[in-house]
Amino acid sequence: MPALITFGRILFAVLFVYTGATKLFAIQATSEFIAAKVTIPALVAPYMGQLESMTGMTTPQMLAIGVGAFEVIAGLMIALNVLARFFAILMIIFVLLATFYFHDFWNQSPPDNAKTLIDALKNLSLIGALFIIAGYGKGPRSVEPAYGDV
Repeated sequence: MPALITFGRILFAVLFVYTGATKLFAIQATSEFIAAKVTIPALVAPYMGQLESMTGMTTPQMLAIGVGAFEVIAGLMIALNVLARFFAILMIIFVLLATFYFHDFWNQSPPDNAKTLIDALKNLSLIGALFIIAGYGKGPRSVEPAYGDV
């Protein structure tokens, strides 16, 4: 059974490694997509302005690089089973935020929202799998029962 779990974990992580790498290879397109969907809060805007002047990049470009790198690193860590529980919890938060900002089917009219709704449901499934990885961690513990005292 552990071999199947390892294989499943690797196959699951491929999605995040691939999407993160595509974001990094198409930073301009990713940053334009982020700019169209995400508004920087006024409270954070002055700090982002300072970062923009220091790096010479816009906030969406920095977000594109950060998100792409995070997806690649988290996917690899989950696949390699290194800090898998920690990265699964971070990915749960990331996928929830991505679903809220980029798959807002509730703001679209019914015929146009079908693809966005399917993407949101796909993300819900990913969150479920990430909860399994977060709960399972590195593997079963012999001293602690898998499902409590049921």
